Amino acid sequence: MSESVLTPGPPAVHETELLVVGAGPAGLFGCYYAGMRELEVTLLDSLPHLGGQVAALYPDKEIFDVAGFPAVTGRELVERLTRQAESASPSIVLGEGAVDLCQDGADAVTVITDAGRVIRAGAVLITAGIGRFTPRPLPALDGFTGDGVHHLVAPPHEYAEREVVIVGGGDSAVDWANTLAPHARQVTLVHRRNRFRAHEHSVSRLMDSPVRVLTNSEITDVHGGASLKAVTVRDCGTQTLETLDADVLIPALGHIASLGPLTTWGLTLDKQQIQVDTTMCTGMDRVYAAGDITTYPGKVRLMAVGFGEAAAAVNNIAVRLRPDEDLFPGHSSERPPTPTP
Repeated sequence: MSESVLTPGPPAVHETELLVVGAGPAGLFGCYYAGMRELEVTLLDSLPHLGGQVAALYPDKEIFDVAGFPAVTGRELVERLTRQAESASPSIVLGEGAVDLCQDGADAVTVITDAGRVIRAGAVLITAGIGRFTPRPLPALDGFTGDGVHHLVAPPHEYAEREVVIVGGGDSAVDWANTLAPHARQVTLVHRRNRFRAHEHSVSRLMDSPVRVLTNSEITDVHGGASLKAVTVRDCGTQTLETLDADVLIPALGHIASLGPLTTWGLTLDKQQIQVDTTMCTGMDRVYAAGDITTYPGKVRLMAVGFGEAAAAVNNIAVRLRPDEDLFPGHSSERPPTPTP
């Protein structure tokens, strides 16, 4: 995004009308809607990039349930949402997580990041998805600090002529193997069980592809100094060892999600979700939530629902901050066209 990116370091207090915590699809759409309501908006995310878990976990996987798109990859969807959000001219803070939130008198909420940044907002919209997510560890990587381990997968063309080893048996592992097979010199998938947890159709594609599949096997060691050179694979049945050339290792073992410091903010939680009312208010004045992080009776956890919740939240926030305004924002088709960035 080409708009204002706040610099790192111990800055002065940053003032904004709306702070959106979480730059995934719901947060990006909420950012756009803040622009529609002519609110000054700041977007904050602990990840170093926009797009949240969609960009991090399945950028090249097709999504079929976004209105208006028969099929769209996560990467393309994030790019389009980012272009849409740019119309709000947001300030952006990436690579900093929100660690503390408190009411700041009667007219503001203050959020402090793990970098010490202080953001004072008229309202906060939490769109943090499943919260912070960290990759499940691969024991063989303990102590290895060289390049070549990709927890976040790059665009497929960047793996051309490379030896790629993927570890895992779920949807992510199988999908990445299928996606990278046409690009890499060789893709090897290592799974410690004989059966896969991935969707049956994806597994069928895998078995018909040039991917080398090693089941009932595990990686016992990685080799290399500044960069990865090879991995050792053990057959769990025969106990035989095999060393494979490897430029890239992708541990697709899933992620551990945690709400982290958010659990200390005084919000009403139901397991890993924040309870909200029909205005998307959390029950804490000037603090709202939208997307996968919310829960209420009848909640359906779909991206399309998150978009609607973000719009509802921002419109209610606009009225909270400017009581003389209408809740209904007017039809977007009646507004002048937004220049394409």
